[in-house]
This record gives sequence, C-alpha cells and structure tokens, in this order.
Amino acid sequence: MARTKAVLGSGARLSDYLSASLLARVVPAEVVHCVLNEHGRNSQRIRSFPAVAGVYYCMALSLYPEAAYEEVFAVVAQGLAWASGAADPALVRKSSISTLRSRIGSGPLRELVLRCCAPLANIADHPEAFYAGLRLVAIDGSCFDLPDEADNAETFGYPGSRTSLGGHAGYPQARCVVLVECATHAVLGANLGPFRAGEWSLCTELLPRLQPGMLCMADRGFNGFEQWRDARATGAELLWRCSSTRQLPVQQPLPDGSFLSVIRPTGVGRTEAAEQAITVRVIEYALPGVDDGPRYRLLTTLLDPRLAPAMELATLYHQRWEIEATFDELKTHLRQSRRVLRSKTPDLVRQEFYGWVLAHYAVRWLLHQGATLHRIPHAELSFKGHVELLRRTQPHSGAFPPRAAQTPPTLVP
Repeated sequence: MARTKAVLGSGARLSDYLSASLLARVVPAEVVHCVLNEHGRNSQRIRSFPAVAGVYYCMALSLYPEAAYEEVFAVVAQGLAWASGAADPALVRKSSISTLRSRIGSGPLRELVLRCCAPLANIADHPEAFYAGLRLVAIDGSCFDLPDEADNAETFGYPGSRTSLGGHAGYPQARCVVLVECATHAVLGANLGPFRAGEWSLCTELLPRLQPGMLCMADRGFNGFEQWRDARATGAELLWRCSSTRQLPVQQPLPDGSFLSVIRPTGVGRTEAAEQAITVRVIEYALPGVDDGPRYRLLTTLLDPRLAPAMELATLYHQRWEIEATFDELKTHLRQSRRVLRSKTPDLVRQEFYGWVLAHYAVRWLLHQGATLHRIPHAELSFKGHVELLRRTQPHSGAFPPRAAQTPPTLVP
C-alpha cells in the first residue's frame, strides 16, 4: 500500500527527525547539541549536513563498516529527504563529510560516552546483574589495528614482529580500556591510548566511573598497591585476580579457607609502608576436574566471609569473562570482523572509537529493552540479531517526527 508522504512545517530541522531515531533514543539530540555547544563545535548556521548529524554519522560508521562514507551518510540523513520533500536524502560529497568530522573532533564523542553510557540493569528485573546488592562490573583492555598512516604510527605506534623486515607489524595499533556492566555488556566508560601505553595508565581516567554499590572485577594486570588504593578510594568494592607467586603473608585465617593479609607500597621506608598498608582478603582455589590446571588467587575488599563466602566469590569472579564477550561484540559482530578502522588521523581515530562505543551501547540498550520487558536474562538474547535489527531499522527510524507513536521493542531470541 502506498505511504502518504509526511508534510512538515518549514521550521522542521534535521534534529527533529533524529530525536525519534533509534540512536537518538540513547543519545538524545538535545544532549548532542549541548555537548557540541560546550566544545564550540556546533553549526552556527543552517547547513545541509549540520554538526548534530555529523555526531550520529560517527556512530553509524560502526553500524555499517562495509559501506562507503556517502552510503552511511544516506542512512543517517534519511530525515532530510522528508524535510525537503525529496524522494531521497540530499547528496553530500565525501570531502564535506571529512571536513565536518574534522570540525567536530573527538572531544564531543568522548563527552557523550560519559553522559549517555549509564548502567542499564536494575536489581528488581535483573538480579543476576548484582551480588549482595552490588552491581557487577569489570575493567580490561584490548588492541585494534589502525590505517598505516604516518600520523597514526607516530601517535599510537606499532606492535613488534619477529617475521617482518621492518621489525614491526604491518599496521599501527591503539590500546583501549573499557569498564563494562557484566550482565548487560553495556560499556560504562572507555579510554584510548598508544599501543605501548600501560593498561592501568589508561584505566585511571575510568576510575571516576566506579561508584559505591559496584563490585569491580579485574585480571592480574591491575593489582599493584597504588592501583588497588586508587580504585578502593572510589567507594566501589574490588575482586581482582593476582599472581599466585605474590608474597601475601597470612595475617588471619578465616573459616571458609580464605585469609586476611596486607599489601604495602614499594619504594618507601618500612615505617611509611606500614602506615599505608591496606588489609585485603585472599581467596585461593583451583578449578574442579582440571588436572594440573592453574591455581587462582583473588584479592577482595569484601573482608567478611559471612557476607561474601569464598566459594561464592570464586564462582562470581568468572563473570569477569563477560568483558571478553563484549570485546568480541565490538570487534567481530558490530564491525563484522573488519580488521582496520577507517580514520587516517589520530583525532579522527579517537572520534571513530568513541562513536564505536556509543553504537555498541545503542545495540545493548535496544537488547536491554526486550530483556526487561520479558524479564529474561540478557544472555538469552542475540547481540548479532539486534545489530541486524538496528541496521535494518535505522534508515527509517529518523524519518518520523518525535510525536509519532512509539512501538514496543522487537525481541530477537
């Protein structure tokens, strides 16, 4: 059946259409305008491709990694056709897209991650997202390839290679760290730096995202005294793995087989180290049925074995691996295994990265609506299916004014 063309007043703006799109339900247009204004990057006059559309374009780049720049713009700007009465979106040259991306920069996208990527689960609908009333989160890092451009190589660096004639890999790499809500896989914070940057140096900027009422899990790369002290100061509880060879003297054995110990700073005198010492609880275990398997050792701020038994914490810790599934979603399913990012300058690499994080959060937000509506665990719903749903729906979702009736979210099993 033929569809009646929507007729809008002459004052309609692109942001009016975007406010009803799926991306803009997660990252509202008014928030985008506010952030662009704060960074001095908003459009000062009416343009065929305004800055607010450029921000959504940066998110859509990761939804359509196989498409040319102009094709991705056509998806984002579907609403422009309705505003102008045209059958198709206005055409924009690749050079105009690149100019707008450079004008926006990475700062606004990074700020939008801070403002819009909030925890999704609530304890009433998703109790599996919590332990003893604490929201389960994890922090970790990963690397990805960048276009082999001189500026990217100078800023981010190459990984080494024993087989390459140049002594390094064929592409520069960036290192990222993310803070993730374990049950929903929602990225709550992200940071990007050079390949050779230490993961903890990148993590320090994520610490403000930790809050009282969270239980943060991390692997062995995050258990130095200063790291533990700084993370503990946020008010969040910690459950971190540490090396099985680390010297942790038994201060007090506990009934469940764990024990209390202390960690101290290094590089200071004995008296000062004793004054700064922090009491920790140590849990040691091996996986059942695994002969000659690794022995795990966990440190935690949860000192009372009656409130947090060792067996429960050992079982709980393996939910940290949900962050590895999140990296798989980002790299494999969202980007369709595309090996290299598109951007050829360091600032646009950062912009593309934060747009990538926002696009992932939008998919996870969409999946969360179905999980909450039907009161089922997030793990029972398909991330890949929701990516495809968002890709199919996004070209049309911006074509209706914000007063259009909302429909229930589609559930993808």
